[in-house]
Amino acid sequence: MQIRTLLAGSAMLALLAGCAAGPAPGPEAPGVEVGEERYQGTLPCRNCDGIDLDVVMQGSEQSQPEERTFTLQASYRAHPQNPPDENYAGNWEVLSGTATDPDATVYELTPDGEGQIYYFLRLDEQTLELIDPQRRRFQNSEMLQLQRR
Repeated sequence: MQIRTLLAGSAMLALLAGCAAGPAPGPEAPGVEVGEERYQGTLPCRNCDGIDLDVVMQGSEQSQPEERTFTLQASYRAHPQNPPDENYAGNWEVLSGTATDPDATVYELTPDGEGQIYYFLRLDEQTLELIDPQRRRFQNSEMLQLQRR
């Protein structure tokens, strides 16, 4: 009798432990890790056919600052001087407000070492827009948007 009670108790414990673990994780989108957001778009270029931007942000707004990292790759289309791709990595911060919207969310991407600091206004869950360092939108703002992939 004691063995049956022990086996039944062990089976119940195993069942409860399995429920506490939650559902098994489902398959993720290919090439995207958990806690990672990728945005892509083509910015206008005076001397070329456009600048392809690929931005990958890791971490979340709730993450510790050192856990919020990014990579940014800029590729020039049909540029007469054929410059190499620009690749940056660093950390990103969350800033509140723009010149016209105090509730807006802005991401400041600061590369490690040399490189330009980028400012992106979060328009919605799928769209970031490049803005100036004073957190103002450019006149051609529709042409400066990156879409989440």
